[in-house]
Amino acid sequence: MEHQELIFTNEVAQAIDTLAEKINPPKVFVLTDTNTSCLVLPRLRQVSRTIAEATAITIKAGDMNKNLESLSYIWEQLCDNGATRKSLLINLGGGVVTDIGGFAGASFKRGIGFLNLPTTLLSAVDAAVGGKTGINFNGLKNEIGAFKEATAVIISTAFFDTLPSEELLSGYAEMLKHGLIAGKEIYSRLLEFDITVSDPALLLELLEESVMVKKRIVEEDPTEKGIRRALNLGHTAGHAFESMSLNRQSPIPHGYAVAWGLIVELILSHLKHGFPSNELHRLASYIHDRYGVLRITCDDYPELLGLMHHDKKNENAGDINFTLLEDVGQIKIDCTCNEDEIKNALDIYRDLMHI
Repeated sequence: MEHQELIFTNEVAQAIDTLAEKINPPKVFVLTDTNTSCLVLPRLRQVSRTIAEATAITIKAGDMNKNLESLSYIWEQLCDNGATRKSLLINLGGGVVTDIGGFAGASFKRGIGFLNLPTTLLSAVDAAVGGKTGINFNGLKNEIGAFKEATAVIISTAFFDTLPSEELLSGYAEMLKHGLIAGKEIYSRLLEFDITVSDPALLLELLEESVMVKKRIVEEDPTEKGIRRALNLGHTAGHAFESMSLNRQSPIPHGYAVAWGLIVELILSHLKHGFPSNELHRLASYIHDRYGVLRITCDDYPELLGLMHHDKKNENAGDINFTLLEDVGQIKIDCTCNEDEIKNALDIYRDLMHI
C-alpha cells in the first residue's frame, strides 16, 4: 500500500493548493454531498484556487445514499467531464463522501489519485484515514469496497462549526475507541474533555493524537490480517445496531452505534477476559449521559445475531468474531463468542442502559 501523507492544519486552502501544485493534475474534481456543497464548498472556493477551478460532483447526503447508484453517478460525472488516470479527485465531506469517493477513485480507470478532506469529526478520525473504501450493498454496511489509501488526508477542525453536537459526538465515539485501545492516559484525557464546547485548536491536538493511534496500527497491518482488527472494537455489535436501524428506515449515526457497541463488547470483555467492572460502568455511564440509549428488546436479538453472523470479520461459519479487551490498552483480537454469550451481553447492556 502506497504511503499516505497526513496533514494536520486549520490552514486548509493553503494545504490543498500546495498539494495540487506538487501533484500537478491536468484536471481536478471535488466530490461533495448536498450538505458540504452548501456549507463548506463555497467557503473553500473563495480561498483555494484549486477548489475554485475544480469540477464539482455532488451526491445526496446520508448513509442510505452510500450505494451503487451514487457510485455509478460519480463514475458517469468523471467520464462525462473528461477525467483521465492523471486526474485528481478531492473528497470533501463526511465518512459517506470519503468512503464512496475513495472507492470511486480506486476503481475509475483502475485507479486515480484522490485527497480526503474530512469535514466531520467522524470522518477525520475514522473514515478518511486507513485506506478502507466502499459502499453499502444488499442491506449490509460496507459490503463492497477496496483497500486504497488517499494520496493525502488534510485533517482540520476548521469546518466543525457547521456541525450539530450530534455529529461531534458521533465522531468522538471513534476517538473513545482509540483511547480504549491506546491506554489509560489517552483514554482518561478523552473522558475529561467536553466535545460539545471544544475550541478548534485543542480539539485538533486531541484529534491528531487519536488519528496517530490508528495510523500506527494501519501501517503495521494495512490489510487487516492481524493487529488492525483492534480497530474493530465496538464495531461487530455497532454495525449490527446500525444495519438493523437502516433496515427499519430509522438510521442512527455511525458513532452512536459504535458507542453502544462499545458497551456490548466491553461487557463481553468483562465476561470472557475479566475487563475491570469499574471501567465498564464508567464508560456505560459516560455514554448513557451523552448518547442516550438504543432501545432494544429480546425480540430484536435474532435480527441482531443474524447481522453479526454476516459481519466481514467472521472467518468460520457459525462463529462471531470480536475484538475484546483485558483492560484499557490490553487488546485481544479474534475472540469468538457464541449466541448465548452475546444474548447475555445484550441483556446486561439493557440493564446498564436502564431499558
